[in-house]
Amino acid sequence: MSKRKNKQTGSTGNIANAPGMITVSGNVPRPGQTAPGVVILTQPKRFGVDISDYMTAIRTAENVDTPNRTRLYDLYADIMTDAHLSCVIDKRINAVLCSDIEFRRDGKPDDTVNEQIRSPWFNRLVRDILGARFWGFTLCQFGQVGDWIDYLLVPRKHACPVRRIIKRNQGDSDGLPWEIYNDLLYVGDAEDLGLLAKAAPWVIYKRNATGDWSQFSEVFGMPIQEYVYDSDDDDSRQRAIEDARNTGSLAVFVHGKDSSLNLIESGNKTGSADVYERLIERCNSEISKLILGNTLTTEASDTGTQALGTVHKKVEDKVEQADRLYVLDVLNYDMTDIFAGLGINTAGGEFYFPERKDLDPTSKVNILVQLNQAFGLPVDDDYLYEEFGITKPLNYNQIKEEIVKEAEAARAARMLGIAAQIQAGDDDNDPDNDGDDEPHDDGAPKKQPKKTLKNALRSFFGLAPDAGADDW
Repeated sequence: MSKRKNKQTGSTGNIANAPGMITVSGNVPRPGQTAPGVVILTQPKRFGVDISDYMTAIRTAENVDTPNRTRLYDLYADIMTDAHLSCVIDKRINAVLCSDIEFRRDGKPDDTVNEQIRSPWFNRLVRDILGARFWGFTLCQFGQVGDWIDYLLVPRKHACPVRRIIKRNQGDSDGLPWEIYNDLLYVGDAEDLGLLAKAAPWVIYKRNATGDWSQFSEVFGMPIQEYVYDSDDDDSRQRAIEDARNTGSLAVFVHGKDSSLNLIESGNKTGSADVYERLIERCNSEISKLILGNTLTTEASDTGTQALGTVHKKVEDKVEQADRLYVLDVLNYDMTDIFAGLGINTAGGEFYFPERKDLDPTSKVNILVQLNQAFGLPVDDDYLYEEFGITKPLNYNQIKEEIVKEAEAARAARMLGIAAQIQAGDDDNDPDNDGDDEPHDDGAPKKQPKKTLKNALRSFFGLAPDAGADDW
């Protein structure tokens, strides 16, 4: 319990308020701060965006002299509310987070480093490293909280990777250079805008199509209430309006007898609805192909088959493998000096993802049985208990000794039975017959070995398995 507490707080307090850190706050200082932070946050602009806003954000971010990604990252924050986009991104990131990662030196796990990477901060770091794929870059500042490492993610709207400055306000054209801060980790390419720049148009198109579809359903999927009143009777008009207000949420048309409503419906309402649905499906499939490299591992298809799904799964596995290599490059190269500055020795070792073979329990059992029967390969009992989740009995040693004794007794009984059968044979009762004579190629009889107890036992032990094969 104390170890978990040290992981979260440590002995030196919160890393966000430690000296030399890039503090973050609003215009009002946050708890533990005596003044506003180095970075003053501004809430993102959400919703109400269209393709013209997207193009303006792209041009502003790609400006050669004064690049500014504020509008672009506000747009990214907005489109991340899309359920399909956030789902496929989480699926890609979780594929790496759910994989085991270790640090080895000279081929052996280093417990000191592995204890650090099993901490919550390391899991967040891997997620933020992969976030550079989608946002364009990631900038982190590291520090220590007691005996544990921790870090802060610098808000991307306040960091310019091209000019390598940190801006106090997101709209500033100048800021503090990165070099004045220690232990900064930069991941990404200065000119890269991330995969979200390619996904944004599809999310915008889908959102607009969904809004139009909703309006279409409201107009053509629900009846319209019509109230008619005498043109010269204002009291009737007021009563009609009052009745309309008190009668549900349907569309209402209140008019005099001398006016009329002509609602021109679509020629094929079902076909019009299919247009919206097909456009939304196309947007989702393009997003899936962009993030995962395929579509069939996320959503079903009328033309999809198991063979085609297997091909798509292999493509997704290649994307996952590339993400793993991306993370390993950062940990084994970019993080080396930062680990050394924090007192973590990674010299002579490397981070890696152990290869896992996903087999169902039945397949594992079949493989183990074949290895034992075909090759006589012994298997450790502790491995079997751990692999199949079986509880090891408390009196395991006693049970094991009894099994060995029973096996030895059964072997001895078989040996005595064979000896008795040989002694009772007809050939052993004839003292003049030392064996059957068989003619040689030249016609002369050939002497066969005598069936004695010694020869029988020699034959038995020559064919019997060794003791190692019975240990499993």
